[in-house]
Amino acid sequence: MDAVQAEGLVKTFGATRAVDGIDLTVPAGSVCGFLGPNGAGKTTTIRMLATLLRPDAGRARVFGHDVVEEPTAVRDRISLTGQYASVDETLTGRENLTLLGRLHRLSRAATAARAAELLDRFDLADAADRLVRAYSGGMRRRLDLAAGLVVPPDLLFLDEPTTGLDPRSRGEVWSLVRGLVADGATVLLTTQYLDEADQLADRIAVIDHGRVVADGTTDQLKASIGGGTLRLRLHDPADRDAARDLLVRALGAAEASDTDPAVLTAKGAAGGAAAALAELSWAGIDVAEFALGQPSLDEVFLALTTAKERVA
Repeated sequence: MDAVQAEGLVKTFGATRAVDGIDLTVPAGSVCGFLGPNGAGKTTTIRMLATLLRPDAGRARVFGHDVVEEPTAVRDRISLTGQYASVDETLTGRENLTLLGRLHRLSRAATAARAAELLDRFDLADAADRLVRAYSGGMRRRLDLAAGLVVPPDLLFLDEPTTGLDPRSRGEVWSLVRGLVADGATVLLTTQYLDEADQLADRIAVIDHGRVVADGTTDQLKASIGGGTLRLRLHDPADRDAARDLLVRALGAAEASDTDPAVLTAKGAAGGAAAALAELSWAGIDVAEFALGQPSLDEVFLALTTAKERVA
């Protein structure tokens, strides 16, 4: 059974059509990256799937339960960590986690053990008994993430989970996500950090203007925008203009580096890279080194989404 099945989801706010017919499938036991520009409809979609907003049209099921007709059954299977910390500043970190454990009807002993485990895992043990109002932004974010895991969910919605975290803390969250999935959980991840999606996601859905515009593995999405990028370094920087003209004729485009006069790049070059290199050799232009790689996920994102102004 799929963890999420959404068909034609629509949500409007006044004249703004925030979600405009989303179709989305998330296989159980996977990480699905949900990417899009600000205002594209990511958070609105997550809130509908988490039963916090009622769709205006379309249907969605979480582990077979309809989000409108069976919201309680859906909530029993999910956890949502939003973009902003939602913990209580008047309590300590430990008290926040203890409160949530007791609300979930864990025993006192189980609650205490789980709180201690999460505080240690998120590097908050030394601050466990300090009021949250004294925490830094990164510490609050880590506590918010821990709060969503007091009872391990079957489906975890992570909405911008590492915003404000330092690289070490981001790495810890990544390890935790991988561990959850290894234990059988499913994660639907929205993030602005494309390297995060590249690291974690089994599949990625790209949303723009309230619609899914691409869906597939990272390799499939990279292949969808054309070939790779040819990067080459010339022995003699004086040959750069001639080399660029030749690459433009052979491949349709070439860009010179702003920082290194000997470096040129040509995107979408996979099909003609060998021929272009041969032509450079025939023209007497000596190439010191070259590399042909896939487009980055950043390039995929920019190619698949538009730059029109969006309403948040």
